[in-house]
Amino acid sequence: MPPRLTKAVIRNFRLLRRTDLSFADKVTLCVGRNNTGKTSLAKLFAFFVARKKTTLHIEDFSADCYEEFLAAHRLFVSGEAEQARDTVPAVTLTLHIAYDKECGQYGPLAPFVVDLDPDCSEVVIKFAYALGDGALKEFFGGVAVGPDATVTLEQLGRGIPKHFETSVMAVDPTDEANVRPVDLADVRTLVRVDFVEAQRGLDDEGEGHAAPIGAVFEQLLTAAEQSQNATWLEELATSIDKMLVDTSGSLDSGLQQVRERVAPALEAFGYPGLGNQEFVTAARLDSKRLLRNFARIHYPGVAGVRFPESYSGLGTRNLVMILLRLFTCYRDHTATSPESGIHLVFLEEPEAHLHPQMQEAFVQQLTDSDGLFPQIDAEMRASMLGQAGAVEESCTAIGSSTRWNAQFVVTTHSAHVANRGHFSDIRYFRKEEDAVESGGEPGPARTVIKDLSQVTGDERFLRKYLTLTRADLYFADKAILVEGASERIFVPAAEERLVATRPGEPRQHQYVTLMEVGGAYAHRFYPLLKILGIPALIITDLDPVDDREPKIRKCLVSEAGRTSNQSIRAWCPEMADVTVAELLQRAETDPPIAGGNMCLAYQVPEEPGGPCGRTFEDAFALANRALFGLPRGDAPAEELEQQARSSVDTRLSKVDFALDHVLGDHDWQVPKYIRRGLEWLMAQDGTATKADVQ
Repeated sequence: MPPRLTKAVIRNFRLLRRTDLSFADKVTLCVGRNNTGKTSLAKLFAFFVARKKTTLHIEDFSADCYEEFLAAHRLFVSGEAEQARDTVPAVTLTLHIAYDKECGQYGPLAPFVVDLDPDCSEVVIKFAYALGDGALKEFFGGVAVGPDATVTLEQLGRGIPKHFETSVMAVDPTDEANVRPVDLADVRTLVRVDFVEAQRGLDDEGEGHAAPIGAVFEQLLTAAEQSQNATWLEELATSIDKMLVDTSGSLDSGLQQVRERVAPALEAFGYPGLGNQEFVTAARLDSKRLLRNFARIHYPGVAGVRFPESYSGLGTRNLVMILLRLFTCYRDHTATSPESGIHLVFLEEPEAHLHPQMQEAFVQQLTDSDGLFPQIDAEMRASMLGQAGAVEESCTAIGSSTRWNAQFVVTTHSAHVANRGHFSDIRYFRKEEDAVESGGEPGPARTVIKDLSQVTGDERFLRKYLTLTRADLYFADKAILVEGASERIFVPAAEERLVATRPGEPRQHQYVTLMEVGGAYAHRFYPLLKILGIPALIITDLDPVDDREPKIRKCLVSEAGRTSNQSIRAWCPEMADVTVAELLQRAETDPPIAGGNMCLAYQVPEEPGGPCGRTFEDAFALANRALFGLPRGDAPAEELEQQARSSVDTRLSKVDFALDHVLGDHDWQVPKYIRRGLEWLMAQDGTATKADVQ
């Protein structure tokens, strides 16, 4: 088994205060709303492993650390230097890498194996950006303080780039105290990190920028030039350079003729002067620069007219650019000798400009990339060398090491990308804040990463229901789960009506996803909703049944003994076998709430002690008696429930019933159980607290 990155533990970086991220074997899908820490994850790997940046600043630390900086300064001022140093925050990244303990030769893993346990099959690498040894006095001592010995974070922050240093340690997985310093060069030999950013420069042609695809071809030839192995790209680069040498000779002759024609004019100005040194002309053509500046993609048009790259849609060009960059990553990886043990590729928002079907196809192909790019590589070599053999023979000619042992980390805001990936590969990024008192200021925001592979038991079911129109649950501020098509049509109209009745209140601009899950299945979403932590309203039917006889039958609410609705029975242990009367009592003043982030709405009487509907249609009729010719007053509840049941036109489907009243001209009222649920949801701010995401 080749080494695989299994987990990263992050501390104190931006929103990633104390975060564990487990990596899938092939593609890890990072989903979540904007500003939840997905990009910060890539930036942290760029800082520590790729070293795209050499220093951090105070704003790069998690906001939770700010008080610790101030506390450390107070300890230093009071003379407690040792405690002050222990309190100063550090940004750390710990990588856990699994390998086959029977491999015999450890290769690039060797510098990191510090344990003596023959059964251990893991190495641990810890990166730290921390206050340097002996730098405590310089870090705090040079800060001017006020009369009350206080400083600001801005003052302390100025010293971070000067006095903080980066270190890399190999840690014994069986004994954290057993550590050994390692070189960053050894880390890069073991772990290679590449990035395909969201901004790919595809829409800059109007600003005069060079076409970006030519730059990618330049990178391919640069990698070939630096390769220690004979590859078809290196041979291609050599062939191009040879042709350019011949072309340069012809250009030299032409440029020399131009110089001779210009010479009389130069002599008139006294050139070449005392030294009598004349200039000569020479043409220097560089294959890689030519590709960057002049390589273009053209598309066949009509009657021999070719269309330039900019005439193709952004989606096609985006796909071509991503594939070329991934192929470049593959070539850079295989051109390195020895090859890196682990190749981690961060791919940001691949869905940009791609239509939904293309988004899904791309993610599916990405999963097969370990065989895709080596096959392309072999076919190109076979084509260039004129080999007529099979692709497998070309692979043999290249060598057996061309299989791409890559792990992809894909950050996305696309429900289509999330839907096509494996459910167990999804990592949900959620921003949480400390709960605050009414009117108080919110505390520091932090990221919690939830591993959906931990949602056990219902993965197959959730995978089935989180389809194209429902995987957007990962990106929603709030969620509404309804039982059927009639509620799915009615609830948005009901929400609009409630908003219209509150003209003085500011309207919340949040994204609410509405899912039709069926009354028998809503409860199977409860574990997932608890992990996501977003406010969720579950609207379901009371479904009363008469269980006094051996044969259970549906009945009116006033006749009922218990409910057959699984969403209600599974809400909490004490509701598994309660009577309908007890359910109505529990919801007499407010709908049931669970975990702080889920609200259950089922039918209740419009007024205390009044009739209660058993379905949405019954409840709607009882909330709008005049529309259905139902009498007002103190008629027996059982009689009114029966009349409401009879007043619903059974010739209309549930969808037609909802459309008839939602789109009709007559006025109507929202049934109480839906109104209360929507009011609860509208009161939620969509921000998770610690209690929400336990």
